[in-house]
Amino acid sequence: MQVRAIHRYARLTPRKARRVVDLIRGKRADEALLALRFMPYRGARFVEKLLRSAMANAEQQNANAEEMRIVRAFVDPGPIMKRLEPRAMGRANIIKKRTSHITIYLSDEVK
Repeated sequence: MQVRAIHRYARLTPRKARRVVDLIRGKRADEALLALRFMPYRGARFVEKLLRSAMANAEQQNANAEEMRIVRAFVDPGPIMKRLEPRAMGRANIIKKRTSHITIYLSDEVK
């Protein structure tokens, strides 16, 4: 059985989120939770909450969530919010506030 959880519009750049997701891909769910708990990255909090959501989705379908593996995990870029920052002599810089769509798939099937 395969379950998924998606966090859309996460206020985190995709590059920083991928750094965390790459470290947990392929691990068991309980091992990944432990690893995320002690990661110093801000993105680890987003991914940890998402992984807990995926595990809750698995329990709703009567599966043992802790024994499941992260079979697919990826980060796609979301929309970019553009803000203007005033500069000298009437100019302006554009600040890009990037967002991410983070997706995690859990599965109990052994490959």
